[in-house]
Amino acid sequence: MGAADIVPGVSGGTIAFITGIYEELILSLKSINAVAVRKLFKEGILSAWQHINGNFLVVLFSGILVSLLSLAKVLSYLLENQPILVWSFFFGLIVASALLIGKSITQWNIGKILGLISGIAIAYYITVASPAQTSEAYWFVFLSGAIAICAMILPGISGSFILLLMGKYKFILESLSSVKLDVIIVFILGCISGLLTFSRLLSWMFKYYKELTIAVLTGFMIGSLNKVWPWKTTLETTVDRHGEVIPLVQKSVLPQQFEGDPNLIWALVAALAGFIIIWVLERKSSKPSVE
Repeated sequence: MGAADIVPGVSGGTIAFITGIYEELILSLKSINAVAVRKLFKEGILSAWQHINGNFLVVLFSGILVSLLSLAKVLSYLLENQPILVWSFFFGLIVASALLIGKSITQWNIGKILGLISGIAIAYYITVASPAQTSEAYWFVFLSGAIAICAMILPGISGSFILLLMGKYKFILESLSSVKLDVIIVFILGCISGLLTFSRLLSWMFKYYKELTIAVLTGFMIGSLNKVWPWKTTLETTVDRHGEVIPLVQKSVLPQQFEGDPNLIWALVAALAGFIIIWVLERKSSKPSVE
């Protein structure tokens, strides 16, 4: 999940979903509530810890943190020097994920098909939408944190890309860099609020509309494929906080239309590798269900 979250346009939620821990993650986050607080004061730390599935959360977020710290430079180097291969790998990974998760739906009907189409449309729109100029007021920083963190746990939708669309990616990075505590605290509060609230919604959806929810999440992954398509042409650029020119708006093109070497053979190999890895993970993973 940490490795996926490093790459713009790829969601850690996708990895959680295909490895079978997604529902347990949602339930664990949902359990961080008033009941956990009461257990802490009345029954002690151990009871509260068990209530929130503390061991699972600590191991998971420790893994994410280790990955962020250890793989950030590696993936940044690969994205800069071998972007086609990196995007091809994630393209294959997401295609396999969407196929495997879609297969878990036992019976398709009009509602689930509409859910799938809606998920595709929403995710695709997010990948082609242009970043906006927005307020830097505390309320909008809070809202940005709440929405971005929700996206991070949704398969197929990148939280960092949501921040970019909301016009707050650069602002938050600069605030972190210059240690603007007021902005950082408001943003973190927004993230916590969004995560705890959205996990409850997802848990309710999985309990009462599980296959419809899976159909929508599958749609999110399919719609996000446009973002990780390996061959793109840049329409607009921007300057980041280091003064470097980076792509802002890009358009997907066919390999033969790509300016430069499309590296097609190795791209196909990388996509196939991503596809195979997901199938191996799926066969080895356990999938706990929501009761």
